[in-house]
Amino acid sequence: MTKRPKDIFEQEAKLRLQARIKRHRKKFIQKYTRKRIIIPALIMIALVSLGIFSFIHSLSYQSTDDAFIEGNLVSVAPKVAGQVVKLNFNDNDYVKKGQLLVEIDSRDYQNKVDELSAAVAEAKAKHEFTQKDYDRYSNLIVDGLCTKQEYESAKTHYDISKANIEKLEAQLAQARLNLSYTKIYAPQDGNISSRSVEMGNYVQVGQALTAIVSPNIWIVANFKETQLTNMQKGQEVSIKIDTYPNRVFKGKVDSIQKASGAKASLFPPENAVGSYVKVVQRIPVKITFDDDITKFNIAPGMSVVPKVKIK
Repeated sequence: MTKRPKDIFEQEAKLRLQARIKRHRKKFIQKYTRKRIIIPALIMIALVSLGIFSFIHSLSYQSTDDAFIEGNLVSVAPKVAGQVVKLNFNDNDYVKKGQLLVEIDSRDYQNKVDELSAAVAEAKAKHEFTQKDYDRYSNLIVDGLCTKQEYESAKTHYDISKANIEKLEAQLAQARLNLSYTKIYAPQDGNISSRSVEMGNYVQVGQALTAIVSPNIWIVANFKETQLTNMQKGQEVSIKIDTYPNRVFKGKVDSIQKASGAKASLFPPENAVGSYVKVVQRIPVKITFDDDITKFNIAPGMSVVPKVKIK
């Protein structure tokens, strides 16, 4: 029985479709095979290149995130007790060295100065009398017109009077010094920080009223001891501050501390007894800024990431 033309046409179309599917499948398998080889190879090359770059970079640079801004922070405290009658600063104000910050009620201290001034004047008047008496007995003892006991008594009164004047003058000098302490001046230029005093407060000797942060700031970076092999004073440093993530500041290594942070602590570790586990120590390195940072809001305590060019 012969096939009809329609059956032959359908069979040929089916064969052509199968052949096309085979060709597409073959191309897909070849393309997928190439991807399975090329993509891992590219990833491997990228990882190797990154490793080589990191190794070369580590030979030329050393970096740490254990670094912070430091500065001169001076605490302001009274040397005499009393009530605050004048307060000449506010939070975060910029003050100049020698600027009057606080005045303590000085009336009690002024009264003490006046009292001792009067006591000194009285003691000097008495001393003039004892001196004349002593001079008179000094002449009489030479001529034998007085006893030795009378002479020694006059001399004793003279010495006591002189000593009393010296004591009162010393007390007067201290009273005047205490009076001057009722005015507290800024010990350095800088910004007010940690203010804890208000008008009318009664303050005690040594009580912290505020602190002044100097505009002179630097970085203390705690590098691992293994990172200091080629680090030296004067090497260039690239500095990134968390507050300004898109800016890189320039600086240099100022000095390297000659003791680890642990050794300089209040209770240094004692490794001569008990079990011992070796821990890589960190050495503080002082880094100063080369850039002008006065227009930036950079303050002690901020976190930084310095990168030192060691080669």
